[in-house]
Amino acid sequence: MKPAALVTGARRGIGRATCVALAEKGFDLVGADISEEGAEDTGAAVRAAGGGFVFVRADVGDVAAHGALLDAAWSAFGGLECLANVAGVQVAKRQDMLETTPESWDRLLDINTRGTFFLSQVVAKRMIAPDAPKRGHRSLCFVSSVNSVMASLNRAEYCVSKAGVTMVAKLFALRLAADGINTYDIQPGMIRTDMTREVWESYAAQIEGGLTPIRRWGEAEDIGRAIATLAAGAMPFSTGHSFPVDGGLLMPRF
Repeated sequence: MKPAALVTGARRGIGRATCVALAEKGFDLVGADISEEGAEDTGAAVRAAGGGFVFVRADVGDVAAHGALLDAAWSAFGGLECLANVAGVQVAKRQDMLETTPESWDRLLDINTRGTFFLSQVVAKRMIAPDAPKRGHRSLCFVSSVNSVMASLNRAEYCVSKAGVTMVAKLFALRLAADGINTYDIQPGMIRTDMTREVWESYAAQIEGGLTPIRRWGEAEDIGRAIATLAAGAMPFSTGHSFPVDGGLLMPRF
């Protein structure tokens, strides 16, 4: 049987691109998202790439519902070899960190960090069970951000939430290595998705001027291909490390 992956945030953007890239690597896909809008398009793209697709409506921030999500995902294709934690949210309003509200802080940390940690926890427990299938390389993939290490004063809560994701990846790497499960932290740079739409225009000139050595916006497919490459086992002797996919943004320069 083919390996299977659960991808959160699957109905659009990086989530959809990840589903398609994994299908091209031979995976069947379970896509999860808070809304069904766009899920049919993801499913069609996955099937065109050769994979099976099942959609499950789920809120990653609702920790109490993680068990039901996992049950649905596990039963869809008889197990999981990969969890790709793509779902996440951006700040509702970019503003000085001195104006950050507790409500915005809690929303970002609850979804991006807390939800990601506890979904990974329930999936990991099922994956290390004695009767879990092992149909290929097994992994947990985390999508953090260059803001795990780069501070943005107008998105303080986002930076903190994504730094937390990077640490979550390291923790699961240490816990699961002996069970043959690798973890990877993918750190996107400036990626052209709906989440970044409000800054497309303002960043375009900076990118063209050399803000990133590769002078273009990143695309969702750039991240999807990176996740799929790692999930397919191309780097089996690496775990817990961060992989910037950022056009060279994080590279130190003088």
